Formats: sequence, structure tokens, C-alpha cells
Amino acid sequence: MTDPVLLKVKNLVTAFDVESGVIHAVENVSFDVKSGKTLGIVGESGCGKSVTSLSIMRLLPKPSGYVVSGEILLDKLDLLKLPPQEMRKIRGNRISMIFQEPMTALNPVHRIGKQIREALHLHHSEMSDALILQESVALLRKVGIPAPEQRINEYPHQLSGGMRQRVMIAIALACRPEILIADEPTTALDVTIQAQILELMKSLQKESGMSIIFITHDLGVIAEMCDEVVVMYAGKVAEKANVLDLFKFPRHPYTKGLMASIPNLDMPPKEKLQTIEGVVPELTALPPGCRFQNRCVFQIPRCHAISPPLEQVHENHFVSCFRWQEIEAKTNSH
Repeated sequence: MTDPVLLKVKNLVTAFDVESGVIHAVENVSFDVKSGKTLGIVGESGCGKSVTSLSIMRLLPKPSGYVVSGEILLDKLDLLKLPPQEMRKIRGNRISMIFQEPMTALNPVHRIGKQIREALHLHHSEMSDALILQESVALLRKVGIPAPEQRINEYPHQLSGGMRQRVMIAIALACRPEILIADEPTTALDVTIQAQILELMKSLQKESGMSIIFITHDLGVIAEMCDEVVVMYAGKVAEKANVLDLFKFPRHPYTKGLMASIPNLDMPPKEKLQTIEGVVPELTALPPGCRFQNRCVFQIPRCHAISPPLEQVHENHFVSCFRWQEIEAKTNSH
């Protein structure tokens, strides 16, 4: 039995007006977020991960950023067609987001308590001030902040990076959302704090049954957190699959390159790490055909002329590559 789909993104195209013209930061991106599951979106900086999440939340910078076409369906409700006031009811209530850098996401001149209360008051205006205060303290306690009665009166700069990230999670969870979008929530944290934050998110998900969209460039985090994965490259989906299938049988040369660049415990000391040669093409000068062609060891003339479609190659496994069968055979031979 398959899990019910809570959020469906279909053929999303997002563009930005820049001085040189129009660039498409996200091109025909499609994926499903299943109820109670975690979907990971992985790829290097500039591949369109965060733009995809901002498109879902309808928080693209105005007026330069806008969704050109596609559908974002939350229980068959198209978020792109909602009037702004209706979208405001959903944002922070049914879908919440943890932003990348908590020091810039939190308001430095307001106390922690005020920022949590604001989220509760906005969506639950019937709650009394005393109840909102009580709920705010309970939220801080839930995300593992010690002495929450004291911390609630402090400013963001008085907290460590890990504590600020926990506050961000508390604000995001204030209205018990159905979907939580976490945009690289552990990037600026050291490894031990990162592990604590990931463990916290997993336990909160287990407790509440919410779905998570986890955006990261770290494959280790993907393996730890996710049920399904979307691999993005230069604004397009290169591959999507369930997490076990993706790690066992990467079928796109980019995914295969990412896997190969992970350090291995069996490697000899000071062994040179594998890299993917070349650089990501500029969005203002994308090549015709496959966007990964200039870095791909499997490229053929066809790759320079035609953009490979995203095709199903296995149950719940989709790849955008003309030569995925050869890559699969090579992976299996190892």
C-alpha cells in the first residue's frame, strides 16, 4: 500500500528577470511529498533547490522572481491560484519553513518569545495571551531548549547557533503544520549540533506525523533523514528515487559522481578524493541538450542536441539520461 500524496509539484517552471533578460532557475520540476514521509532535494549550490521551496511557499523575491507555469497541489488545492490572503492562511499554518541561516531569519531586535507568539497569534487569534505564552514555553521545551521560561525573554544574539536553529524549528512547528520545509537547516552548525538537530527533527516527525521536504547538499544527511530523493542539477531534475535505490543503483552520471566523491573508510590515508570535473553552466548561458554534458564522461553527440526526458527506469525510479542502462550495468559490475 502506497502512502497518500499530500503535496504534488507538477512541471514547475520558475524564472527571474535579470539585466541580461530572463533566466529559468527551475525548469519542469515535478515530485510528490507523501504523508508522514521525508523527501530530500539534493544538489550543489545554485541548482534550484531553494528556489523550488520558495516557489512552493510563494515567497519568491518580488518583482524579479515569479512562477511561469506548473501546479503546486496541496490536497488538490493549487497554491499558485490562491489569492494572497488565502495563501497567508496556509503559509506557517499548513506548510512551514525553516530558513537556511537562523541569525538572518530571526528578527534581531525582538525577543524570542515575541517571535513565537507572533506565529501563534497570526493563525490562532482566539488564543488568550496567557495561553500563547504557555504554548511558547512548551514549544521551546519540546525542541530541547533548557530553561525555556528564561530563554523566551532573550534576544537571538544571546543564543548559540544550535539554539537559534531550535527556535526556528519551534516557530515553524507552532501551528502544527502538515508539511515542514527545511532549507539546509544544519549548514552553519558543527557536526555534533547538526546530529542533535537531525535527531530532533526525526523525533518531532514521528510524534506529529508531519511530512518534511529536506533541502541539502549533503548526501550523508540525505541517507540519514530521507525516504525519497530528488537530485537536481542546473534547475532540472536529474534523478529521483527512493533513498535505498538511489544509493544502491545511482543511474545518472551526476548522481554517480556525487556518490564517488564521498570519502570511504576503506580508502588509504591521504588518498585523493574523486571530483566531478568542470563547473555548473551559467543559467544565462545554458547549453542546448543535456545540462550536464560538459562534465559528463558518458556524453555522446546526442547529449549536445537533445535534452533527455525524465523517464521511469524502475519502480519509483526516474532518470534524465540517454545512457542510464550503461551506467547501471557499470554500477552492478562493481
